[in-house]
Amino acid sequence: MIIELDFTGQVAICTGGASGMGLLAGQKLAASGASVVLADIDEEAVMREAEAIRKHGFEATGVACDVRDFAQVDAVAKLAIEKYGKIDILINACGGASSRMRNCKDAFRDRDPEIIAWGLDVNLKGTLFFIRACIGNMLDNKHGVIINFGSVSGEEGSPGCMDYAAAKSAMHGITKSIATLGAGKGVRSCCIVPGPVLTRPGMAGMKTAIGRAAEPWELVDFILYLCDDKHGGFITGSSHLLDGGRLLAQF
Repeated sequence: MIIELDFTGQVAICTGGASGMGLLAGQKLAASGASVVLADIDEEAVMREAEAIRKHGFEATGVACDVRDFAQVDAVAKLAIEKYGKIDILINACGGASSRMRNCKDAFRDRDPEIIAWGLDVNLKGTLFFIRACIGNMLDNKHGVIINFGSVSGEEGSPGCMDYAAAKSAMHGITKSIATLGAGKGVRSCCIVPGPVLTRPGMAGMKTAIGRAAEPWELVDFILYLCDDKHGGFITGSSHLLDGGRLLAQF
């Protein structure tokens, strides 16, 4: 059976929208009829990617945003509402391990507290800020889907980057909280928990029971299924592990 997804007339915000799964989700949503706002700290890249989507005949806007700054986050939400009239979908794809993003190789016991704070700000506070900025419009319109990104690191732990593991494990509680708040009000939320994904070469070396890392589209197609009211409309408050069997006890 071929599942056809139709997001015509809907408006989506994708954080981390200049690359990886945030960008791919934005591209696929736009190709399925949505008006898409790509938000990313890399202004040049996000503007370039939005322009590329428009060149294919779809609707997209790029905007620079540091997710640690609520004023910037709120400005993205207001831009979406002012330009497109509403917010239907929020995909919180922005994130990354502080040890990698900040090139920090020391043991956690010696970790600069500023780097720990950076990791919590980007991976936890940034997600909460975007939810805070967008959920009011969704509740008012009685329609919305929020997708949060956990990580297999939040399930198995990460002694080298505890702030990342903590933030990603927190996505379960955040997702359930949104689902409870939105119950009966047209607002749903789900959490995606990826294992290794080939958004960067280093992921290829992570072991899975299947024997490979995921292709980005394998996760993004599932995300869009969850976002589609026709197919995913009965799914909310749940976390979905897509790890290729990495966490299997016998593996």
